[in-house]
Amino acid sequence: MFLTKLTVNQRSRAFLRDAADVHDMHRTIMSGYPELPPTATYRSQHGVLWRLDTVAGGGLVQYVQSRTAPDWERLPEGLLLRSAEVRSLQPVLDAIEPGRKFAFRLMANPTRCIRVQGGKEVRKRVPLRQPVQQIEWLIAKGEQHGFVIPSSRQGGPDAVANPAPRLVGRRREARHVIIDPVLYDGHLVVVDAAACAAALINGIGRAKAYGCGLLSLAPPRA
Repeated sequence: MFLTKLTVNQRSRAFLRDAADVHDMHRTIMSGYPELPPTATYRSQHGVLWRLDTVAGGGLVQYVQSRTAPDWERLPEGLLLRSAEVRSLQPVLDAIEPGRKFAFRLMANPTRCIRVQGGKEVRKRVPLRQPVQQIEWLIAKGEQHGFVIPSSRQGGPDAVANPAPRLVGRRREARHVIIDPVLYDGHLVVVDAAACAAALINGIGRAKAYGCGLLSLAPPRA
C-alpha cells in the first residue's frame, strides 16, 4: 500500500477546474495509475482513496492512498507546489493490533436510507445532517470495521464531526453528484486488527471515488 501527499496549488487552472467538478478531480487522480480494461472497476482495482485536507496557513494537501504504486508525472502542469511525496503504508498496517489507540481522521459521507411513498414504495439515501446522528453513524461503522470510539475526558465519544465543503459533479456525460461530506477527527481503539486494517485499505462508507472513505491513523494526541 502507498500513501501520497500532494501539495496543491489552489490558484492553478487545473485545480480550479477540478474543484468545480468532482468528476474531473477523480479523473486527475486516476491519471497517476495504469489504464485497465474497460470491464475492470478502475478505482477499486487500484485501491484508490483520496481526501483534501486544509493545513495551517490555509494551504491545501491532497492525500491519495492506493494498492498500486502511483506515477504522478502525468498530473497537469502547475497543479502542485512541490513534488509528490510517496511513502509505504506498511508501517501503519503493521502497527494495528487489538487494544492499540490511534488518533484518526476520516472524510466520510454519512447517510441513511428512507422510504419514499409514491406510485410505488422506493428507497432513497439521504445525508445525515445532525452532529449527533453523524457520530452515531461513525460508532456503528466502528462496530463493522473492528474499532471503537473511546470516551473523552468530558464523557462523550472522543470524536468530532465537522461539515466539509460540498462536492459537486456537473459533467453532462457523467452521473450528477452532490455530496456533503463530514470530516471526523478523534481517537479510536482497535478491537479486531484484521477488520480495522481492511477498513484502512478499503475505506469506510460511500462515495469513495469522490473524496470520501479514506481513514488515516497516527499516534494518539496528548
